This record gives sequence, C-alpha cells and structure tokens, in this order.
Amino acid sequence: MTWQRVVTAAVLVPLVIGLVLWGSTAIVALALALITLLALFEYFSLGDAIGHRAYRVWTATCALILIYVQWLATETRIYELPGQFIVRREIAHRFLSLLGAGEVLFLFVLGIAALTLLTKRPLVEGLPAAGISSSGLLLVAFPLTYAIRLHGLEVVGHALLLFALVIVWVGDTAAYFVGRSLGKHPLAPHLSPKKTWEGTLASFVGSLLVALAFSRWLNVSFMHLLAMAAVGNIAGQIGDLLESAYKRSAGVKDSGGLLPGHGGVLDRIDALILAIPAIWYYWILIYARRA
Repeated sequence: MTWQRVVTAAVLVPLVIGLVLWGSTAIVALALALITLLALFEYFSLGDAIGHRAYRVWTATCALILIYVQWLATETRIYELPGQFIVRREIAHRFLSLLGAGEVLFLFVLGIAALTLLTKRPLVEGLPAAGISSSGLLLVAFPLTYAIRLHGLEVVGHALLLFALVIVWVGDTAAYFVGRSLGKHPLAPHLSPKKTWEGTLASFVGSLLVALAFSRWLNVSFMHLLAMAAVGNIAGQIGDLLESAYKRSAGVKDSGGLLPGHGGVLDRIDALILAIPAIWYYWILIYARRA
C-alpha cells in the first residue's frame, strides 16, 4: 500500500542520508555488509523456489571479504602502531596486490570446486548450486561493494554516493506515481506488467532534476552531473527489470517482506546494484581523467 511505502521511506531515508553524509567509510562498509547479506539470502530464497540451493555460508563469506577489500582500497590514513611503527598507504597497496577483488573471486571459485567435490550433496545439485551461488556473488554482492569505493573518494565521495542514492530514489518515486496515474504503454509486460514507458520517462526526468539540484552543492561540472544522472538512471532501471526477471523465474511477487510496502531488501536496492557502479566508473574513467 502507498501509505506503507511512505512510512517505510520516511524512516529509512533520513537514516541512510545521515549515515552517508556523516558516517565514516568504515561505518558505511559495515552497514553495506548487513544490507548485502540480507539481499543475498533473499536471492538465495529465489533460488530455493526453483530447486537451486546455494552454498550460502561460503558465498556470504566471500561477499564479506569483497566488502573488506573494497574498504581497504579506500583507506588512506596513517596508523601509529606499538613500537612507533608507521603503516602507510603503500603497505595497504602491497597487501591489495595480493588480495584484490580478482583474488577474492578466484578464492570463491576454489571454494565452490571444493564444496562440489567434497560435500555429500547429490551430484545433480552441483551445477544449480554453483550457478545460484556464483550469480548471487556477481549480480548482487560484488556490484554493491562499489558504494564503498564511491564513498571513499576524497572530498566528493560522501556527496557522490548520496547523489547516486537520490537519483534512484527520485527516479523510482516518479516512475511509481506517474506510472500509476498516467501509464498506458507497458514497458516490459513479460517481466513487470505495471512498469510503463510513461513511468520510465518520468524516472529519467526526475534523475536529471536531481542533477540540477546537486549542481548547487557539488563542485562538479553540470554537464557531467547530468551525464552521471542519465547513466545511473538507465543502469538503475535495468537493474530493476533484472530483479523482476529473477522474481518471475522464481514465481514470486516480492523477494521478501522485511520492508512494508516495498517487499524485501533486494526489492528496495535492485536499482542501486547497477546504478552505483555505473556512476563510479563514469567518475573514474571519464570525469577524473578530464579533471
């Protein structure tokens, strides 16, 4: 119901904004770890619905390691240890050269191999278990870890992560209300019957308006903000449709029921899963190289 959506948003949105703006990147990483685990286990439940039982503990463990590695990549502070030793950024980089995202993914593959060969699960479950575990790590956990990288950017990180969140929130809200009141042309009826082209356009325009609002706060070229809003919105809407495809495959309406009016955690963050890394890569590959 609409009132439930509004009440849930009224509680969660200020909490998230406060966390992003005033929390350290380490705190954001801890919060993201909780959100990721909740979303992952909802995803695993979708797999259960079609008989694909994941290696839950191993996948969740590797997701947490990925979050740690992404946080470590943002760590630039200097620590004084007992004995007056100084651990500098260079040492963190040396460690990262041994344990980066690629190494974590390879570790995950090794674990999947061991679990497939050594556990007593029926062999007929081997491929489905590997598939749902791998897709959960790659399609849910790994993209979300870029929220840590975005938040950890010097000077603008906190604001950029908030920007990513707000373009998705405003886009989702505009799509919901415009789609309900004016929507007549289905966008992808085989995936999500209620999504319309009118709602999609309203979502896109809403995200561009967010760029206009943030241009008064962020010391970033307005054209780049517009581009990031456009890229983030398109990526977010793709992520939304992708999660709808997962739910259709599993034959369920919502990924869970933890958030009244919104469904599950995965339902609430589906657009962010692709929007956040899209904005991160725009910043790193396009904006930062021209600045």
